[in-house]
Amino acid sequence: MTRITLLLQAYCGLIAHDLFMSRHDFASLHQQVKAFPTRQVTADSNLTEIVASAFDIACCFYPRQAMCLQRSAVLVKMLRRHGIPARMVIGAQKLPFKAHAWVEVDGRVIHDRLATREKFLVLEVC
Repeated sequence: MTRITLLLQAYCGLIAHDLFMSRHDFASLHQQVKAFPTRQVTADSNLTEIVASAFDIACCFYPRQAMCLQRSAVLVKMLRRHGIPARMVIGAQKLPFKAHAWVEVDGRVIHDRLATREKFLVLEVC
């Protein structure tokens, strides 16, 4: 899997997400991410970082700002497609109120400096 291929997958995933959300609601997105299977392949130990890095680059070139929910949903699906059992976590903070979504693999936050389980009360994991 080349980095260019991953970059194109990420960019297409961002576009697909925008198209999906133009016709669906959060509940549909939640169900889609929850039902997205993890492919049964042997993943390279560095693949999580490689996929996440390609995804970050794709976000830089995407014409719209990818918010945390979009970033998390697309990244989780990409990682699962490559055999990495990623989970999307949605959390909230009471005061001041903030909601945030992030990605975890084996309990470790992937490429998100804002997300910590100490800062946000976890509302949903899928």
